[in-house]
Amino acid sequence: MLYFEGDRFASHRLLRSVKNRFGATHEIGVFEMVDQGLQEVVNPSELFLGNREEVSPGSATIVACEGTRPIVVELQALVSPTSYSSPRRSTTGIEYNRLLQILAVLEKRVGIPLSKLDAYVASSGGLSVNEPAADLGVAIAVVASFRDRDVDPRMVLIGEVGLGGQVRPVSQMEMRLKEAAKLGFKQAIIPKGQTFSNLDIEVIPVARVVDAIAIALSKSPPLSHD
Repeated sequence: MLYFEGDRFASHRLLRSVKNRFGATHEIGVFEMVDQGLQEVVNPSELFLGNREEVSPGSATIVACEGTRPIVVELQALVSPTSYSSPRRSTTGIEYNRLLQILAVLEKRVGIPLSKLDAYVASSGGLSVNEPAADLGVAIAVVASFRDRDVDPRMVLIGEVGLGGQVRPVSQMEMRLKEAAKLGFKQAIIPKGQTFSNLDIEVIPVARVVDAIAIALSKSPPLSHD
């Protein structure tokens, strides 16, 4: 069973395998609508990456997996004071309930007061990223927006965030790191306990989300609005 998915406001289309009696499911093919019709996207990561030359606060890069295909995706977050009696939370391409969980962890375990702030999170290109491996990227993007800092555009963030503030391991880590290295990324913050060698990328293991925040934002001074 195949699903042909796409946002009417975006040029890309996804061909997704959801049931396959003789092979793997959750595989995807990525196509782009051009003048001559649908054309295969050979490197989907480039489609879902923003412009790395223009760094902005609240952006972070993750490596998601669709079936056996790793895709590098830029996440963007915006945190601002609310004008309503209760703060608004909105997601595009990210599971809504996971955002609520991550915001709760950041407030309880890291001490960031988000309960009176609006929070918006979106994936570049509108790609739907529902796996827990995106948690760390969402958390870092939210904190970067709150503190008005930028994250190194050559860094990727991979890991699940637990309710206790831990950064938990995720599957297919080596494949994700190889994809990031192939696209020129220099550093990766990943869960502690997963070690890899002979990779063209610096791996920084962390045990807790507060440690990841300290590392990701340590070299980033507050941005000037002059």
